[in-house]
Amino acid sequence: MIDKTRANVAEAVQEVFDGATLMIGGFGEAGSPIELIHALIDHGASDLTVISNNCGSGEVGLAALLKAGRVSKMICSFPRTANSTVFPDLYRSGRTTLELVPQGTLAERIRAGGAGIAAFYTPTAAGTPLAEGKETRRFHDREYLLEYGLTADFTLIKAKLADTRGNLIYNKTARNFAPIMAMAGKLTIVQAAEIVAPGKIDPETIITPEIFVDRVTHVPNPAHESELVAAGATYP
Repeated sequence: MIDKTRANVAEAVQEVFDGATLMIGGFGEAGSPIELIHALIDHGASDLTVISNNCGSGEVGLAALLKAGRVSKMICSFPRTANSTVFPDLYRSGRTTLELVPQGTLAERIRAGGAGIAAFYTPTAAGTPLAEGKETRRFHDREYLLEYGLTADFTLIKAKLADTRGNLIYNKTARNFAPIMAMAGKLTIVQAAEIVAPGKIDPETIITPEIFVDRVTHVPNPAHESELVAAGATYP
């Protein structure tokens, strides 16, 4: 049996290299792997392209990674939220570029990438500024855009429960993009609140099977982004 556990978050992210493309799970704060992101800041990798639902809040987690100047490009659906204090200035100054993708299209691009599907057609965003420069085609008297599948060098996600081989269960809506991101990442890194021995998880309840997971590290009391933001926390 392959034991995929790593001693801590620092060891889990040590292979991330400059210029890498990362998928980072989370929908708002739900499922955001705060500890892995902070370890990535400490690690020092830069010139990153990040694929995520949003750009984080306050000055912790993904927002802290942006503030540290490590992200050259964001691919996301919601670059601004109620507590976005970092990304707007980075975008206006040109220090971080943005590829804006409608949320359903983002999810399907990630799923397609993980399934080995190079591209697909969707009517979403046809006839809007987001269609500029994209190939279009008409099906059944409706215009469709060609969108490309997304993959990443690394995926960072958060799980409620994992076994040492990488089988995962999530905490309700904290699942969000994690299962499809795990499939689309060449190397998937997971922080889990609990890690158990193989065979301790009912196979009928496993959401992400071990074949899509490469590194697992134990974070027993994961931080909650909203609590950190409310407390005025920053990182580092």
